[in-house]
Amino acid sequence: MNIGDAWLAARQVVDRLDARLLVEHVAACRHADLITDPRRALSADQFASLDALVRRRAGGEPLAYLLGCAPFHGLDFLVTPDVLIPRPETELLVELALERLQSLPGASVLDLGTGCGAVAVSIGHRCPAALVTAVDLSPAALAVASRNASRHAVDARFLAGDWYAPLGNDRFHLIAANPPYVAHGDPHLLHDGLPFEPQMALTDGVAGGDGLACIRIIVGGAAAHLVPGGWLLIEHGYDQAARVRHLLHREAFSEVASWPDLSGIERVSGGRRPSAG
Repeated sequence: MNIGDAWLAARQVVDRLDARLLVEHVAACRHADLITDPRRALSADQFASLDALVRRRAGGEPLAYLLGCAPFHGLDFLVTPDVLIPRPETELLVELALERLQSLPGASVLDLGTGCGAVAVSIGHRCPAALVTAVDLSPAALAVASRNASRHAVDARFLAGDWYAPLGNDRFHLIAANPPYVAHGDPHLLHDGLPFEPQMALTDGVAGGDGLACIRIIVGGAAAHLVPGGWLLIEHGYDQAARVRHLLHREAFSEVASWPDLSGIERVSGGRRPSAG
C-alpha cells in the first residue's frame, strides 16, 4: 500500500486530520509528501503499525499518546500514558508566571504536579536564568519531565514527593500549580479520552468531594515556601474560581485575582504573599 491509499483508508475510520497525522507518524513523512508523492510505498510493518494505531484512535485513545508528543506554548513535549496531555488552557498559567518573572530574571520557581514538565520547562525555556524546581508524586511522570527538560535544554531540578514534602525549607519567588481538580465521579472523566489519562493527575479521588482537596493543601502550605511578596498561581476547574479566591483570602494572600482563558473561563487564580513588614 502507498501513503495516499493508507490515508484514504484511515480516514474512513477516524477523523481526517487524525488519519493524516498517524500516516505521517508511521511513514516519517510530511503533509506535503501526501499531496505531492502519494504513491510512496508503505512497508508491511508500517501498514500493520498504522492499522493498530488507527484502531486504537477509533477506540478513543488520545492522539497525543499514539504520536508520543503534544504541542504546548510553542514547544513539542514528549508524552506517555504516565502523564496528562498538556492542554492549551494551561498556557495561561505559564503566561501569568512569565509576566511576574520579567523583573526577576534569576528567580526561583516551583512547579507543583509537573506531569510531563510542560509548565516548568516552558518557564525555564523562556527564562533561562530562573532556578526551576518541579515536583510530582509519580516517578514515571518525573522521568518524562526530565526527558523534556533535556529535549529543550532546560536546567531544572526534579523531586519526587507529595506536594511540598520533598522541599524542606526551600522558598521560591513563584509557585505555579496545575493540580488534580476534577471532582471524583464527575461524568466528564468518562469522555474525551480522559479514561486513558492518569486518574491521579485528574481527580483527588475524594468520594463526594468538590475537587478542591489538592488545591487546599497547596494554598495552605504556600506561605511557608514563598519569599515575602512571592506569587502563587493555580489552575482550577471552570466553576472553582470564587472558591479558590476564598481559600487565598483565608490564608491572607494579597492581590488575589482570577484570570480567564481564551474561552473567557476563569481558569487560573492566584495571589501574593504579603511582604515582610
